[in-house]
Amino acid sequence: MAKLLSCVLGPRLYKIYRERDSERAPSSVPGTPTSVTNPHSSSWDTYYQPRALEKHADSILALASVFWSISYYSSPFAFFYLYRKGYLSLSKVVPFSHYAGTLLLLLAGVACLRGIGRWTNPQYRQFITILEATHRNHSAENKRQLANYNFDFRSWPVDFHWEEPSSRKESRGGPSRRGVALLRPEPLHRGTADTFLNRVKKLPCQITSYLVAHTLGRRMLYPGSVYLLQKALMPVLLQGQARLVEECHGRRAKLLACDGNEIDTMFVDRRGTAEPQGQKLVICCEGNAGFYEVGCVSTPLEAGYSVLGWNHPGFAGSTGVPFPQNEANAMSYPDISAVILDASFDDLVPLALKVMPDSWRGLVTRTVRQHLNLNNAEQLCRYQGPVLLIRRTRDEIITTTVPEDIMSNRGNDLLLKFLQHRYPRVMAEEGLRVVRQWLEASSQLEEASIYSRWEVEEDWCLSVLRSYQAEHGPEFPWSVGEDMSADGRRQLALFLAQKHLNNFEATHCTPLPAQNFQMPWHL
Repeated sequence: MAKLLSCVLGPRLYKIYRERDSERAPSSVPGTPTSVTNPHSSSWDTYYQPRALEKHADSILALASVFWSISYYSSPFAFFYLYRKGYLSLSKVVPFSHYAGTLLLLLAGVACLRGIGRWTNPQYRQFITILEATHRNHSAENKRQLANYNFDFRSWPVDFHWEEPSSRKESRGGPSRRGVALLRPEPLHRGTADTFLNRVKKLPCQITSYLVAHTLGRRMLYPGSVYLLQKALMPVLLQGQARLVEECHGRRAKLLACDGNEIDTMFVDRRGTAEPQGQKLVICCEGNAGFYEVGCVSTPLEAGYSVLGWNHPGFAGSTGVPFPQNEANAMSYPDISAVILDASFDDLVPLALKVMPDSWRGLVTRTVRQHLNLNNAEQLCRYQGPVLLIRRTRDEIITTTVPEDIMSNRGNDLLLKFLQHRYPRVMAEEGLRVVRQWLEASSQLEEASIYSRWEVEEDWCLSVLRSYQAEHGPEFPWSVGEDMSADGRRQLALFLAQKHLNNFEATHCTPLPAQNFQMPWHL
């Protein structure tokens, strides 16, 4: 009877993976049915095949879930319509609540029927036995057996916790219970005081910004968090997970962040291969509509690196909602050797203003700054290590005019702000002007022409930078170029721009080829 209840309340099972020959071992989970064929034999090497009762019950519950999602998103309009028609009176609401209660009872009955269908299926019974054993005893053998199943990630046990000694870095500026420091409060204008009266005056605007950010804004900024989109992409995501596990020997794990969100990750370990790149781990952060199952992890994998992919909060198996603070809590990496930013931008405000009505300028700016502040340039300037930016010359997402206008690509602004922070003397008037000319070049030939016009001597630039580093240390910002001629600053500015930015002739979502994935330049 206990097993039947576990089948009723258990997670949905999607696939049983092939087990690698090196990992084949007899089952050590007590209670596993001995009469069941090994789940990794060829007959089980496919998507999990539910029995008819479970299959039809799952379809009904999935349809109900979709209808609930549609109702949730349309609820403000529905309530407004019902109010206008007078249907929100007590005499109308009571019968409606009876209908809703009856529907919930029917759905509960369907869930019980699904549980009976699972209970009659030896594949699911073996899976639920292994899952329960892993929750009781988080041993390596139980985790190894559980990793051979792909199921609803909400039931996956937590593998790593932010409070563990290996991950806790509070003494070095890492996460605490309050979260990672990310967003700074909006500065007050000179001569104004944050009095009670000013707070009351701002309250309507703050409430409006909050409502916009938590309804329309968040879903526009992170379309991958929309449930209906995830539902439509589910088959593709399952195929991507199967490829990472079966072909790339990936290991899935759940990380518990300091804010309580559970983060879905996939680790591919190449340290045991003959390729030297396998000794370096590449942590892949997907775009605002991307998932690690089908995202940018394929590029470093193809290049031979070890890879850690993860999904944003609210994406696929990760819980929570993808606000910038939650993102920071999930991805605090205190020890990284380099940063590569592909098709990235400096600030969200100009891109948000591009797609919203001009009359909303004040509301959009305030909402972004207070709730959705993807301040990439500010965050990048805090980093002291090597950096490489990849600019896509036909990017249609992060340009503020048209893709053909390469100077409207916000990747240019990211590079300029980054260089101005690290080398403020070099990026004075002359250096800034010549780098803008170089960024405006529409082809590699034109870039080379500008580079050669100013007769950039790379050996001289390297010697200047190395001499400064030897004398003053590696900490940025540098005051190199302070006593340099205008021509010298131009040369050094072009040299630094060329070392920190690579062009890729493609649109925003085109996969980056492995040959374009290079480690950043450093002295």
